[in-house]
Amino acid sequence: MALKNHTPKRAWQRMLSGRRLNVLEPSPLDIEIVDIAHGLSRLARWNGQTLGNYTFSVAQHSILVEKIMHISFSRLPNYWRLACLLHDAPEYVISDLITPVKLALGSEYINIEENLQKAIHIRFGLPAILPEEISRTIKLADKMAAWIEATQIAGFKIEEANKVFPKPKGTPLDIKLVASSPKKAKEAFIKRFVMLGGGNEKINFKSI
Repeated sequence: MALKNHTPKRAWQRMLSGRRLNVLEPSPLDIEIVDIAHGLSRLARWNGQTLGNYTFSVAQHSILVEKIMHISFSRLPNYWRLACLLHDAPEYVISDLITPVKLALGSEYINIEENLQKAIHIRFGLPAILPEEISRTIKLADKMAAWIEATQIAGFKIEEANKVFPKPKGTPLDIKLVASSPKKAKEAFIKRFVMLGGGNEKINFKSI
């Protein structure tokens, strides 16, 4: 009786940079910011159900969240702002799924997402696991961004948004969203990454 072929199925994706990233066992060495920026700039928030001539990309969302974090917590050093900018970076290979779908997929999806996030952090000189206080701060800024997006470009009336995405206290109300082309979103993301010192391996992480 012939033995079954136990050769594992392909788990890597070829990036435009030429890297082959194993999605299930990601190596920091196979992660490049140009691939992240390219992927996120072409990935639509809200599954593309937004106003404007272009989709509002995850790249733009990431910049928005980092901006809100800086407005709300201006004393945080740039390396935590960099972590904020990269908070959705795994989506450049696993896409942007709405929260109900993520929860339905369960722990396997979450594990893949977390492993990718750890590899991305290590690649760019950040701790694999962020301090809890920083994670909470990023999540708060993310919720603020979600409310702004919901009410400005995703078709939600304020009353409806407040039921589904309650507006966090301190949400900045003077930010106006305009969806841009993938090219501009990619360039803006990389520019922000460089400004925040992305890839600086000499960062001295201070206690919080």
